[in-house]
Parts: sequence; C-alpha cells; structure tokens
Amino acid sequence: MTSAALHLTAPTQTERGLLRLAERITAFVEGRVAARAARREIALDLLREQQARKHDQRGIDHMLAQAGLPRR
Repeated sequence: MTSAALHLTAPTQTERGLLRLAERITAFVEGRVAARAARREIALDLLREQQARKHDQRGIDHMLAQAGLPRR
C-alpha cells in the first residue's frame, strides 16, 4: 500500500468541516423539534384543563337575563 492510498481513507479538512456543520444543524433542528413538542404539550394541557372546567350556570343565566334573552 502506498502512502497516497492511506491519505484517502481519512476525511479531508473540507469533509470534517462539513461533518461539523451537519452536526450543528442537526442539533439546532432537534432543539427546535423538542421546543415545539414542549409547547404543543403545554397547549394540550391548557385545552384539557379548559374543557374540564365546570361552567357556572347561574352566571350564564344572569348574563342571558341582562341581555333580555330567555334561557332555553
């Protein structure tokens, strides 16, 4: 084996730079995905909490009476 063939097995400086860039981009994208998943989970928790709340029927009756609308 010649010394020229041995140099071809290692990545070049450009290839190493591209690999580092790819790792940075991957880390950036994974961070954005994780942040989006966390925001989605918070939004779903808020929606579940909002849907689980009991509405005050007296308050609704009072608002309808003030507007002059009959309660169905």
